[in-house]
Amino acid sequence: MPHGILLIADEVQSGFARTGRMFGIEHSGVEPDLVTIAKSLAGVIGRDAVMQAAEPGALGGTYAGNPIACAAALAVLDVIRDERLLERADVIGARIKDRLHTLAHRNDTLPIGAIRGPGAMIGFEIFASRGGTEPDAEATRRVTAKALSEGLILLSCGVYGNVIRVLVPLTVQDDVLDEGLHMLERALAG
Repeated sequence: MPHGILLIADEVQSGFARTGRMFGIEHSGVEPDLVTIAKSLAGVIGRDAVMQAAEPGALGGTYAGNPIACAAALAVLDVIRDERLLERADVIGARIKDRLHTLAHRNDTLPIGAIRGPGAMIGFEIFASRGGTEPDAEATRRVTAKALSEGLILLSCGVYGNVIRVLVPLTVQDDVLDEGLHMLERALAG
């Protein structure tokens, strides 16, 4: 902290193996002072000097270090290690991106592109025309609605409402992943 500024990495969605690393920030080479976490484990991780700055009792919350929460956290870390979920995230992400790239080159699906994301944290955009860059939020809404009718929950996001996020559980079985990708393909059918 040469300038007295703390760098806080928000890992609420990208942490705990989702991106193929334990934390998404690890892809950058930057070391934050604090890391906020949730979903798999709840809390804050930080440099000792930062964590010790709060006086006893100053930090609290739903999962404030009680024995049950600590046991659950350790069990999650064991599963991440034992089931090799860091590597699994990369495998899942590669399969999803490969399928999306194939769909992007077909003429019978909506125009998609800007396929991105590390590990199993994937996003892609829906555009108004093939090869174009104009966002199509309405088509994105139709895709998420059609996917839902198929039984697949998709999240749309982005400044222009045309990004679809694919966040598959890292413990997904291959046949279930394939089933979800088939549903996504049907939802993208033009």
